[in-house]
Amino acid sequence: MSDDEYLRLKPRSTDVTEGAQRAPARAMLRAVGMRDDDFRKPLIAVASSWNEVTPCNLHLDKLADRAKAGVREAGGYPLEFTTIAVSDGISMGTEGMRASLISREVIADSVELMVHAERLDGVVTIAGCDKSLPGMVMAAVRLNLPAVFLYGGTIMPGRFHDRDVTIQDVFEGVGAHDAGTMTDEELHDLESSACPGAGSCAGHYTANTMAAAVEAMGLSLPGSASPPAISERRAEFAFASGMAVVEQLRTGLLPSDIVTRRSLENAIAVVMATGGSTNAVLHLLAVAREAGVELSIDDFDTISARTPIVADIKPGGRYVATDLFKAGGVALVARELVRAGVVNEDATGVDGRSLRQVADSAHERPGQDVVVSWNAPLKPTGGLAILRGNLSPEGCVAKITGLKNPVITGPARDYPSKKPLWLRMHIKSEKGGQVQVFYYKDGSREDNSIKEFLAADAWEDMRLPVPAPCS
Repeated sequence: MSDDEYLRLKPRSTDVTEGAQRAPARAMLRAVGMRDDDFRKPLIAVASSWNEVTPCNLHLDKLADRAKAGVREAGGYPLEFTTIAVSDGISMGTEGMRASLISREVIADSVELMVHAERLDGVVTIAGCDKSLPGMVMAAVRLNLPAVFLYGGTIMPGRFHDRDVTIQDVFEGVGAHDAGTMTDEELHDLESSACPGAGSCAGHYTANTMAAAVEAMGLSLPGSASPPAISERRAEFAFASGMAVVEQLRTGLLPSDIVTRRSLENAIAVVMATGGSTNAVLHLLAVAREAGVELSIDDFDTISARTPIVADIKPGGRYVATDLFKAGGVALVARELVRAGVVNEDATGVDGRSLRQVADSAHERPGQDVVVSWNAPLKPTGGLAILRGNLSPEGCVAKITGLKNPVITGPARDYPSKKPLWLRMHIKSEKGGQVQVFYYKDGSREDNSIKEFLAADAWEDMRLPVPAPCS
């Protein structure tokens, strides 16, 4: 190995592995398993949000093991560490939900600090929950070292009354139970069936939305967003991700080469085409900020207006995330968007391929109807819209995937309160054909937490009367 190649492979770790002055650092590293030959190798972080609190993260330790094997195979030395992850599905409706968005910043900060402090040369980031996905991506962009993001994968759907169910059905079940149309036993059976094992929520909620967006952005290996958590393809992608980071050291490819205005527009287009989560706006704006790319909420509206919905995925559609995998994955969505001319097909990803090349290599399962043709879309425009008005003068995000009437005119009843909405969901309800407006205010001048309204959505989905306001 020439001196130039050596320094290219170890742009930072020579700070702790070279010279007599670094003997104490090497002594510490020997204690964790490094030997003489290892000090000549690039040191690669394998950072995951593994924990035993949430199904989204339960299996990430196994994926980290395979990523480390890939690093070793490519000639690097892996060093694993973990960070936190908050489960919105568990904390929602409690004071714990205040920690959700803040956890994204803690994740990004902790990964950045660890890689910076230990002078590591590259990083494989692995996550499986709503805020841990963007947190890991933000860290990779900040560090601007060779990096690949790996999603932990979606949970398999549960089975209840001979149909597929997800956590969304449990929220709706609570509404049905409160309305008297579901018994205690039925709700218990649904609760016990909806989440059968490891993986993120099975619909196209924040985790699956962001996984698809990051793949479209190019910071994940093509095809890695959609395989379910239990799939053997997950382990294969973990191994390949470890190898890819070491290869990036050889080629000089960095996140700043990948995460650009053009690639972020591709990520937004995939969110719109799949009816993705409103949280994608929040997170992609944060990623753009880390990358130094100018992006505003109005850009989401512009891209949504030209992007057709081509994926029929829950919560706005019929299928769950595993069905997208069986159909052909994110590459199949990208293929339709390339054909429609609404994406930047020359943007490249972590494996060096352009979005056009990835789209051309898509494998479509014969007879699938999860992803439809761009010229016969489910809807001619995307699944999100940016709204402005007296309730939100700086703008707000609306999910319109399942909206049949985009214009609603008539009287409205307002439900402002210093009390959380979820404390008001069980009050005696009123009847009437009015628009219902909910918003949460806690009285504080600054509040960096995020409030979720899935419970209110569930009431609407069940066509239940909305609770009356409380004082």
